[in-house]
Amino acid sequence: MKKGLKWFDNTLIHIINHKLNNKSLDKFMLIFTNFGGVICTTCFTLLLILLRETRFTGLQVAVTLAISQTITYVLKALLSRERPYNILKNLNTFDIILRDYSFPSGHTSASFAIATAIGFNMPKLSIFAFLIALTIGISRIYLGVHYPTDVAAGIIVGVGSAAITHAFLLNFIANIMNIIE
Repeated sequence: MKKGLKWFDNTLIHIINHKLNNKSLDKFMLIFTNFGGVICTTCFTLLLILLRETRFTGLQVAVTLAISQTITYVLKALLSRERPYNILKNLNTFDIILRDYSFPSGHTSASFAIATAIGFNMPKLSIFAFLIALTIGISRIYLGVHYPTDVAAGIIVGVGSAAITHAFLLNFIANIMNIIE
């Protein structure tokens, strides 16, 4: 199984990082990947909380992000998987050097946590939210900072965290909302 996952990772990263590579996508991916980062996800969450009509969703997103990012960074520390640009030769790296580990993708787990929470609360926006999240995940592979299995694990962590929050923590979120108002 490990050999199959390695083949999957190497084949898909080669296709996404090499075969799709062009100047327009380079610029797009370098900008778009930031939507899954700490600054954008925090600002988006705060915006949802500040707007009265989306406050409950924003609080759900905040709790979901806290869970997903905790799981993500615990797994990174425990598994210590090196980033692809440290292992694979001839990878387009875009001069990105990150100091943490690769598995799972934090940008992907955050973006899918947000997309799933939005899907639970604003179904009309769910396709748009998931397309953004998927593009963020693909950007991480395109930029050579994650393997495809890092992104797949990020999807699982993000969606799972949102599902846990939605299934078990809505009363807690409602109590927080009552305190805020």
